[in-house]
Amino acid sequence: MKLRLRTWRTEDAPALRQCADDREIARQLRDVFPHPYTLADAESFISLCLAQSPQEQIACAIEADGALAGGITLTRGTDVYRAGAELGYWLAKAQWHQGIMTEAVRQMCQMGFARWDIVRIYAEPFARNARSRAVLEKNGFVLEGTMRKSVYKEGQLLDSCMYALLRDA
Repeated sequence: MKLRLRTWRTEDAPALRQCADDREIARQLRDVFPHPYTLADAESFISLCLAQSPQEQIACAIEADGALAGGITLTRGTDVYRAGAELGYWLAKAQWHQGIMTEAVRQMCQMGFARWDIVRIYAEPFARNARSRAVLEKNGFVLEGTMRKSVYKEGQLLDSCMYALLRDA
């Protein structure tokens, strides 16, 4: 399978809507990722990504064998958090269990460390999201702790995990 991280394009909106409109994806992400996921949501997200400064965010479409498969973003910290960046990602359900996200995370971390003078990339998956946690662990991220009842999703308080990858680890 050929994997590529690339810049979002306005013409990606219909494929993005189709890939992202899945409750199983949305239930593992922050509420800013809606369900249902409409064409207007897709257009708005792509516009936001294209408007971001490359010094603040790297937002990429994940393409697998030439087709849109998901999204991955690295957002640089500010103020006292400026030496780090937060990683966020999702993958279309049809693409799960193929190693796509493990490779996409590897590429994005390499890109972030090469472009920015950061020393830390972190992610905060929900504790219940074993697949996401496994992707991070396969890429050398270390579990730094579990934040008990730290997120409110679907009417429940849930635990989340803090994972980090250090430049020189």
